[in-house]
Formats: sequence, structure tokens, C-alpha cells
Amino acid sequence: MSDITIYHNPACGTSRKVLALLQERGLEPTVIEYLKTPPSRETLKGLIAAMGLPVREAMRTKGSPYEELGLGDPKWTDEQLLDFMMEHPILINRPIVVAPGGTRLCRPMETVLEILPE
Repeated sequence: MSDITIYHNPACGTSRKVLALLQERGLEPTVIEYLKTPPSRETLKGLIAAMGLPVREAMRTKGSPYEELGLGDPKWTDEQLLDFMMEHPILINRPIVVAPGGTRLCRPMETVLEILPE
């Protein structure tokens, strides 16, 4: 079992690049295709907290129902935004990598280097 986990979308170029970078370094992360196997609400809350991001910043705005649902409106609470992310996992921005050095939303992809073991 790897001590690195990537919440991955194989359709996303950045996600594919981060996974390839990990593999090029000889790391075999646990790959969670979050569109097929979404994290639980508590796991998602924990990931967002570990990244130190506001919930809104962990949301994907492009190529998702973000605009259609009016999620840019500040009226939505963090709990409501989490509800939307649970209902529409495509709203979860990616890739999220959990490694010994921390948890990061790896956009840009080089962000992953901050949390990898030496």
C-alpha cells in the first residue's frame, strides 16, 4: 500500500501529468478515480481542511455545473457547497494528492513537489 494517494480524473490533463510525475519518480500512488468512487463527505471535508483552502477554492468552476447552478453566488454556505460537491463530484477540483508532506490541490502540477518524500 502506498503512502501517497491521488484523487484522479483520467480525462484531466493536469491530473494525468501529476500521476505520470509521481510514477516517473518511482512512486506508485493509490489512485482514486473520484468520479467513479467519490470520497465521503467527511473525507472531502478533511481533504479541504488539510489543504488549508476555503471550500469554494476546492471547487472546479470550468467544465462543471458550477455556472449553471449559480455556485459563484456568495449566498451558498460551505455546507451547501459540500452538498453540491457530493451530488456532482465533477465539482471537486483535481488532482488532490495526499503524501507524507501534506495534502495539496496540485494546480499547477508542480505543487505536488512540495509534499513528496525526498
